[in-house]
Amino acid sequence: MAAEDRNHGVLLGKYELGRQLGHGTFAKVYHARNLQTGKSVAMKMVGKEKVIKVGMTDQIQREISVMKMVRHPNIVELHEVMASKSNIYFAMELVRGGELFSKIEKGRLREDVARSYFQQLISAVDFCHSRGVYHRDLKPENLLLDEEGNLKVTDFGLSAFSDHLRQDGLLHTTCGTPAYVAPEVIGKKGYDGAKADIWSCGVILYVLLAGFLPFRDENIIAMYKKIYRGDFKCPPWFSSDARRLITKLLDPNPNSRITISKVMESPWFKKAAPRKPKFLDEDEFANLKGKEGESLNAFHIISLSEGFDLSPLFEEKKREEKREIRFATMKSAGAVVSKLEEVAKVGKFSVKKSKDESSLWLQGHENGRKGRLGISADIFAVTPSFLVVEVKKSSGDTLEYNQFCSKELRPALKDIVWTSPANLA
Repeated sequence: MAAEDRNHGVLLGKYELGRQLGHGTFAKVYHARNLQTGKSVAMKMVGKEKVIKVGMTDQIQREISVMKMVRHPNIVELHEVMASKSNIYFAMELVRGGELFSKIEKGRLREDVARSYFQQLISAVDFCHSRGVYHRDLKPENLLLDEEGNLKVTDFGLSAFSDHLRQDGLLHTTCGTPAYVAPEVIGKKGYDGAKADIWSCGVILYVLLAGFLPFRDENIIAMYKKIYRGDFKCPPWFSSDARRLITKLLDPNPNSRITISKVMESPWFKKAAPRKPKFLDEDEFANLKGKEGESLNAFHIISLSEGFDLSPLFEEKKREEKREIRFATMKSAGAVVSKLEEVAKVGKFSVKKSKDESSLWLQGHENGRKGRLGISADIFAVTPSFLVVEVKKSSGDTLEYNQFCSKELRPALKDIVWTSPANLA
């Protein structure tokens, strides 16, 4: 990075630059912190000289224009763009949950989980299309997950506007990732960007449910032939509604392929997720096991795991650096949600809930020392009648968070927190 861009570790006088998060052929991505707000961002750095050399100037300008247009909960947000003599900097929303691809690598997803991700993907893509924007490179690697498991579409470097259409009303640039690209894009005869994106969404849904690609062949020409013909088979574990929807999504004829509005009206898409608290998966349970790998029940978790220390709620200790609280309860998830909403109302926080009410986000209305205080709460069901709740600071000042926990949260939660018989003795 050029010396003029940084002054004592501060980027362009505004951002404190941290560790490198990733890199590509033309860009590097760093963790950065806005010195004014204290908010963490992902800072994408693109070298001007390299961009000009390979003729990517228009592509970079297009990506900036697109990301300023498409502000949506399931699209990675572009906060601002800055430039120096040598670099262009994209200050973007920091999405901490990794790629959806990493989940698929472990195997296929349950149908209800796949549906949740697909619903968020379609919501984002539909919004883009309503703004005349076509992504053209939709694939699991370009779908990120935030800390709450919400999907975020990223990488609009290959996107196109409706004003890129030729007189025939079609796009003519062949682009995208071979396994996810629509047959009409390969054909180079012009294509409808919206219909091409829908095909890619169909491939993504297939991969989520199957754990592998619908069109597979070591020979790329042979794979393209399968794509042209729509030559794929649904595994036997696909439900009949999922099978019908995927067949309509992966119709090689773009004129008869299902539209995004019809996707949202389909029985499989409209099916609501069961309203239940989030259960600990195998990885989360593994993190709670002792070094000997013994099997732990809920009561062992409370008594042996330092992570479930109840003292932050009940002991008068100075814990300036404590950023999360975990406690157990035998109350219902609904009772926990209601209690947290009461606390939010008293503390003048706005509340946002996940669809299944397994997660809540509290956002303060007033700016503190480091911006507005944000608090997240996740509810995990260890058993159907035994829940563990994790409350942590998501933004703002740690001291203000600790004071809120001490004065508001702890007294309010005291009557629903489970205490072991040993602690009562």
